[in-house]
Amino acid sequence: MQTKELWFTENYSDDARFSFRVDAQLYTHKSRYQQIDIYDTPQFGRVLVLDGCVMLTEKDEFIYHEMITHPALALHPDIRTVLVIGGGDGGCVRELLQYPGIQQIDLCEIDRDVIKACRKYLPQTAEKLDDIRVELHIADGIRFVRQKKNAYDLIIVDSTDPFGPGEGLFTREFYGNCFGALTENGLLVNQHESPYYREDALAMQRAHRQLSAVFPQASVYQVHIPTYPSGHWLFGLAAKTPLDPTVFDEAAWNALGIPTRYYNTALHKGAFALPNYVKELLNEKA
Repeated sequence: MQTKELWFTENYSDDARFSFRVDAQLYTHKSRYQQIDIYDTPQFGRVLVLDGCVMLTEKDEFIYHEMITHPALALHPDIRTVLVIGGGDGGCVRELLQYPGIQQIDLCEIDRDVIKACRKYLPQTAEKLDDIRVELHIADGIRFVRQKKNAYDLIIVDSTDPFGPGEGLFTREFYGNCFGALTENGLLVNQHESPYYREDALAMQRAHRQLSAVFPQASVYQVHIPTYPSGHWLFGLAAKTPLDPTVFDEAAWNALGIPTRYYNTALHKGAFALPNYVKELLNEKA
């Protein structure tokens, strides 16, 4: 008797979908905030899906997590305190802990069940969550950051897409509270959506507009992540003081000897060279 194949499909738009074959569903759970699923797949290894959207895969998560962390640390090597909002899979924390100068990482994740599932099924990303420099806060990041003033050298907003529990992490009010929580030369990095499909591009434009209204410096850089919609993804980098994100001490970062599979200092500079269509989208008026 022929065995029926199991496939997962994510809808990118009304006219585009992405599918991959699944060997097994390892975990499924409806938390207070979202539907959490973890699949085992032949092409991408284990895959974390939240509310039907791929959040990470074992095969390419290193791209996302390296690029949401290392550019900021290359620009400001003196970063000591970091707040990660979201990021319950632990990938950001894993990358940040490679820097001996970082003294404290507060991880603020609203959904305890995401952390629990990733600890069990995705140790590749979650293995460093118990490090002595990490303090876990099961809390709403929007409320958490309101209470902080001049507390962090770097804030990383490792959020889901701008709906459900991640919706409030793309507002001007939230970015204003982040501004207040940062130290004098602090940086903010956020996942900035994709410029390709219409709904993603609109979310990207809104995020950039709100960041630019709060921070004197708001830049965008790009990355290629095969399992994200279109593969073309953006990050935002905002600074409390003006800076050129392509000018930094490359030799100093390279001397740290941090092992990476995607990020390097040449790629860092190139990531800020955006295609014309992306620049046009970013410059469009509301």
